[in-house]
Amino acid sequence: MMRALWTAAAGMTAQQFQVDTISNNMANVDTLGFKQENVSFKSLLYQTIEQPVNANPISPMQVGHGVRVGSVTRAFDQGILTTTGDVLDLAIEGEGFFALSDPSYSTEDQEGIIYTRDGSFKLANTQGAGYALVSSNAKPVLSIGGEPIVFDPDINTTTLSISRDGIISWTNEAGVIEELDQLMVVQFPNTPGLEAVGENAYIPTGASGEPLLESEDESLIQSKIQSGVLEESNVNIATAMVDLIVAQRAYEMNSTAIKTADTMLQQANELKRV
Repeated sequence: MMRALWTAAAGMTAQQFQVDTISNNMANVDTLGFKQENVSFKSLLYQTIEQPVNANPISPMQVGHGVRVGSVTRAFDQGILTTTGDVLDLAIEGEGFFALSDPSYSTEDQEGIIYTRDGSFKLANTQGAGYALVSSNAKPVLSIGGEPIVFDPDINTTTLSISRDGIISWTNEAGVIEELDQLMVVQFPNTPGLEAVGENAYIPTGASGEPLLESEDESLIQSKIQSGVLEESNVNIATAMVDLIVAQRAYEMNSTAIKTADTMLQQANELKRV
């Protein structure tokens, strides 16, 4: 009976983690470029009560000790693309990521660069030096050279255009289109290995591998950038609701198992008094 208590408690802990993860996914259903997380479970240690004798085909008699969270993986499936009409709203079709400058993540082994799928960019006045292309949280967007993208103050930013290759151009006074810069778009050998750092951004880890610049690696399937479009989260709210109900019911059943085991223990104690 004591085993039943601990087994059910392990189940409640695992299902609580599942509920927390699903709740986070649902909370970010409107977060641009958000990628949902999925929880998988593993059984805990089994105790062998009796081994099969000789050539007996009967399986060993074993009792499990519950469940634990095995892993939490992020699904990087493409989210729905929504048209906005703003030329600086960008969405990536493919496996690529935009690169943003963030000195707070500078280490001996890691440059101060974070990566995102959220392409809701805007222009920020640099007080005389021109206009910088920044993310929605004011982090500089990087070019293929690894430098922040800054436009000369003389450029008419209302004529900006961005190609599917990430090349940024403008139309001068003579009506001639001139190329200004190109967005850095990278991929990773193992995208699910990225570490989320908040604000819808990621940094590479040993599991993800180092970023690969699409413009320099011909072996990569090139991503396509769409201007005037944003990528929504890939959270399916209907599926999330069903998963949440299932997790809640599993939590309740484990709670009931604890109450049942407690009642049995109480009855056993009463028998001792007789």
